[in-house]
Amino acid sequence: MEHRLTTPCTREALAALRAGDTVLLSGVVCTARDAAHKRMMECLDKGEPLPFPLEGSAVYYVGPTPEKPDRVIGAAGPTTSGRMDPYSPRLIALGQWVMIGKGARDGAVKAALQKAGGVYLAALGGAGALMAACVKELEVIAWPDLGCEAVRRLVVEDMPLTVVLDPAGGDLYASGPAAYLASL
Repeated sequence: MEHRLTTPCTREALAALRAGDTVLLSGVVCTARDAAHKRMMECLDKGEPLPFPLEGSAVYYVGPTPEKPDRVIGAAGPTTSGRMDPYSPRLIALGQWVMIGKGARDGAVKAALQKAGGVYLAALGGAGALMAACVKELEVIAWPDLGCEAVRRLVVEDMPLTVVLDPAGGDLYASGPAAYLASL
């Protein structure tokens, strides 16, 4: 099934999503990778504000390449999400209900998403140009010293994503292979 979502996302909007569904995401998406997540934890530990509001936010694990003269962003393919697993349950509990990346997540992230009613969406690895074409605006909003890992505020339009982990506990990385093997 195909769904259109606009950020910030509500739990009600996410509740209908199921593993394997397609999502066309529009609105504000922030970028953050390993180094930015570490700094976000330091901010939270010190009681300092984060660079963007978490509630209903969507975070894309990406380190885009430099933009070309006629583009807002260079290639913007996903990075491996598992590197953010140590930080994700805390952020999910604070309202970060949409995460975008590639690869499997650990049990703590799955449990936190299910408890919060959040989702993990996969961007197609190796399709950085396709993802970049969906980005209409880009602004570095925190930690420019991190280079490609700086936190960016993107405005995206119809970014094509696949639901991997859904609010009901569905996991495409488990159900997809099982369905394929059952069809043989």
